[in-house]
This record gives sequence, C-alpha cells and structure tokens, in this order.
Amino acid sequence: MLGRTAKLLEQWTSKRQSQSATSEAAPQHLDNFADRIRVINSEPYLCIADEELKLISVFDDLKYDRADLDIVSGPMRLRALQKLKPLGFDQVTGSIFENKSEDIRCILPKFKALGASPFDATRDTDRRRQDYFILTPTQAACQIINSHPLANAVSLLEALVIKHPVNLLRVFDYLAANPVHQSFRDAIGHLTRMQREAVSKEPLKTRRALR
Repeated sequence: MLGRTAKLLEQWTSKRQSQSATSEAAPQHLDNFADRIRVINSEPYLCIADEELKLISVFDDLKYDRADLDIVSGPMRLRALQKLKPLGFDQVTGSIFENKSEDIRCILPKFKALGASPFDATRDTDRRRQDYFILTPTQAACQIINSHPLANAVSLLEALVIKHPVNLLRVFDYLAANPVHQSFRDAIGHLTRMQREAVSKEPLKTRRALR
C-alpha cells in the first residue's frame, strides 16, 4: 500500500512539473519586481504567501466556521489595491489590477458557486507566468497544498497561519482522495495548534477583519 501511494505521489509530482515546464517563460525583469513587491509583507493585511507560485494573501479573519463564505470581499480588494498602487498597479477591470509598464497583473479569481471547493478557486482563471493571484488565506493555502511536496507545503503554511489565519476546517473538508491531499491530513492538527496560539496573542489578537 505504501509503495503504491509513493508511486502515485511520484506520478502526481511529475505531472505538476511537466505542467510548469510548459508554462510561458517569465520576462527578464520579473526577478527585480519580485524583490520590490516584498514590501507588502510589512503590511498587516497583505503578504506574499508563496513567492514561487506568486500568491498574495489578504487577511480575512481570526476565527472561522467551516461553512463560512470564502471570497475576497470588497474591503479586502480595496485594501489590496491601496497597497499595490505605489508599485504601479491600477484597477483595469473588476478582477484585474495591472502594472502596464512592467506588464504584470494581479488577478482576483472570479466567485464560484456557493459550496465550491477552495482548491478550485483559481481553476479556469487564465494567468501568465509573471502574474500574481490575490487570494484569501484559505484559497492560498489550498494552492500551496496542491503545488508543493508535503514538507515544503507544511513549511509555507506554518508561516502563513501565524500571519493570516486559514479556515483549516474548510480545507480539511475539501481534501480529495488523491495521494497529495491524503498525505496532508495529519498536518491539519499541527497547523491548527500553531494558528490557535498565534491568534491568542499580538499582533493578531486585536486585528479585525476588513469591513
């Protein structure tokens, strides 16, 4: 059983790497911009959840119910735009902020049906290699789980949950039957304990959701 699981994990990882290898090549200026956008990590309500995947998380809330709606709300969107404007971004559509001079976009995935899996938040949303997604912490967590080996995913999520709490119950509920998701199940308890401790003290304790 363990041998079969390992083989499935290897096939899953190989598929992800193959998809990545066929992606559009990034512009040469991207590395320089990646350095400059890190300034948003000093903002309490925004952070780069994953530099490799280009995921920007917007703080959502301190505590969740597993049935909570998981979307980037209007106030969350406004906060993101306010902090991205100094980096040259303007809102060009309801779901796209664009830096025209550097040909980089920050994209908010369109709302899907109530009850949709947070793992599917970015599905069917076109994005070029140089573009960023703006996500809830829960959506960002799901992209990280889908895209990294277990140890790397857990490490990234340990950093995320102490900055932007994640709806871990919702993540757990939507774990699929594939080997990548099932291997992550045991990490949920560890991340829950880390998050609970972080929320009990500053700087998170008195932080409020954007309204």
